[in-house]
This record gives sequence, structure tokens and C-alpha cells, in this order.
Amino acid sequence: MLLIRLYDDQTVAIRSRSGVAGVTKNLSLLRPIQAPRGLTAEIVSRLTADIVSGKLLPGSRLPTEQEMIAATGVSRTVIREAVAALRADKLVVSRQGIGTFVAEKVRRPYRVEFDEHSSLRDVLNVMELRTGIEVEAAGLAAERATPAQIRKITERFEAIQAAIDAGDNAVEEDFAFHCEIAEATNNPQFRIFLEYLGSVVIPRQTVWGRSAPLLRRNNLTLFQREHARILAAIRTHDVQKARAAMHAHLGASRDRHQKLAAELGIK
Repeated sequence: MLLIRLYDDQTVAIRSRSGVAGVTKNLSLLRPIQAPRGLTAEIVSRLTADIVSGKLLPGSRLPTEQEMIAATGVSRTVIREAVAALRADKLVVSRQGIGTFVAEKVRRPYRVEFDEHSSLRDVLNVMELRTGIEVEAAGLAAERATPAQIRKITERFEAIQAAIDAGDNAVEEDFAFHCEIAEATNNPQFRIFLEYLGSVVIPRQTVWGRSAPLLRRNNLTLFQREHARILAAIRTHDVQKARAAMHAHLGASRDRHQKLAAELGIK
């Protein structure tokens, strides 16, 4: 058994599988949380970092719920949700009546660490990742989309316009339009990837709360023109034009948001 002196001077006992304590350093998990991001996401991130870095060795027991609550200042619900997420990622296993232990074989799960509190730079980095995926998705949709799928993409396009006309930023409608294009690839992995990222990847959710309504409307009009070009190419099954239109749309969107963020002093 290994006694560990933590950041807040609590002492935690961690038992290795073999009964022989491994070398364990200060855990990033066990310090108070002050970050503005979601509490569960922050706990998951810290535990994952401690596990994949080797601070928590395979077979080691995680600190108890009470120890984590005392050290981080979060609720029992947050701790339980975080541990459940780690179990889903196969990083830990729970043994009834004993505790939760680091799995024998672990690897860092794929996770994009950002939410609505993330910086614009984080969101724009994800936009670059999206570009590689969505340009191909647009091309495949142009090649493979059925008439029914094209009607659904058209409906999503029309929903964006309706939201704009109602004075809304149309974030959810915009995201749904891109997801419908991903669906039309007839490869489920494209939509799964976009839904994993979620609508927070639409940058105006990060920026436009601080910009003038006229500026928002002008930019939305540009977005919709670009969406129209993507839709037109998919309707005519023009693979190259669909890819080019999506590439131009995401590139122009990134450039506009970088410019707008600079003007508003957003980092």
C-alpha cells in the first residue's frame, strides 16, 4: 500500500494489483477545480491524463468518491458521471464493494476537449479538422444522395433561412444542415463524427453574442449563399463542385470569424 501526500495535504492510500506500490506522482485530479468548463468534463480530462501518463498505474485503485469530492470541491453526481464516462472509455473498471480500478490495458480515447466556454482558437482548430471531413462528405453526398436525402438537405437549408428571417442565429439549423449532408454520404461514420463534435463547433455560438445585430445578419446572409452553392452541387450530383463549395464555405467562415474576433478583441 502506498500513502500519497496530495496537493491539499490529504493522505490517500492506493493499492497496486500486485500489492507492491508503484511510483505515483501528484495526481492532477486531486486539486480544486476553478476552470470555467463543465465540471464533469474537467474531472474526466484530469483522470484520463493521470491514467495515460502513468501517474495512476494499471490495477491501481482510484481515490474514493469522498476523497475526490473533498479534493476537488465538486458534487457526488459529478464524480459519478465522470467515472461512468471513464468506464465507457474502458479506462477503469469497478469492483462492487471494493472500488474503481485502472484497467489493465489503456489507451488515450479520442476526445475533443472543448465546449461553449472554450476559446475561439480552440473552435477554429476544430473547424480545420471539420474541413477535411466535410469536404469529402459533400463530395460523397453529391455522388450517393438519394432523392429523399436531397429533399431532407433542402428542408434543412430552408429551416436555416426561416430562422434567419425570424432574427435567430440559426446555430442548430446550420448544424442540422451539415449533419444531413453527412447522412447523405450513406457512410454512418461521417454523421457520427459530426454529432460527436456537436453544434458548439459552429463558431458564431462563441463569437456573436458580443457583435452587432446588423453584423450578424450580414454574415448569416453570406453563410446562406455558400450553403446554397453546396446544396445546388449536391442536387446536380456534381462531386467536384460540391467539394469545392464546402471547402470555400468552411474556409470563408473561418476567415470571417477570425476577422470578427480580432475586431471584438476575442481570443
